[in-house]
Amino acid sequence: MTEDFEVHTLLTPRLELHLVHPEHLLMLADGVFDNALLIPYGFTNPDNILIEGHSPVRWRAPQVREDRALNRWFIRWIVLQETKEVVGSISFHSRPDENGMIEIGLGISPARQSNGYATESLIAMWTWVCAQPEVKTLRYTVSPDNAPSQKIIAKFGFTHMGIQIDDEDGPEDIYEMSAFDWNAKSSETLA
Repeated sequence: MTEDFEVHTLLTPRLELHLVHPEHLLMLADGVFDNALLIPYGFTNPDNILIEGHSPVRWRAPQVREDRALNRWFIRWIVLQETKEVVGSISFHSRPDENGMIEIGLGISPARQSNGYATESLIAMWTWVCAQPEVKTLRYTVSPDNAPSQKIIAKFGFTHMGIQIDDEDGPEDIYEMSAFDWNAKSSETLA
């Protein structure tokens, strides 16, 4: 492990969000990652999250190769505390842009969906990132046909800003909330 990596795990009532080490991220991108590398961390990856299927690794790894400091914004394993198993991943798309906007994406293993893990993970990530002074706006984009994700974002009270056409995913609804509003809501109680 390199010395410039700061381990920072976010905790929720049921989950641990472990930042993927930059060397592991690059190994995942190069197809040479072995789940045995997770043993020292005390969790397992039975669903091969980030190894098989759709993964944000292909976008994040080139960014980290160019600037390792970006890794702090990127992929976290979503680990169920009770079983110490990876159930998904979550990541911001990049550092906040020049206006302070930051976008997030996540995925939960199909076998582990409908348990509230996405909601818990989003709360943890948005609460952490809104404590960063450069963050002014949270963004969440989702396909109009993705009913579960639409339900999640509606629960948080984000404002629908419009529609964008993603090259890979097609039409996506754009939702935003200011960091100020998030902090005000979370202090009232979001969970």
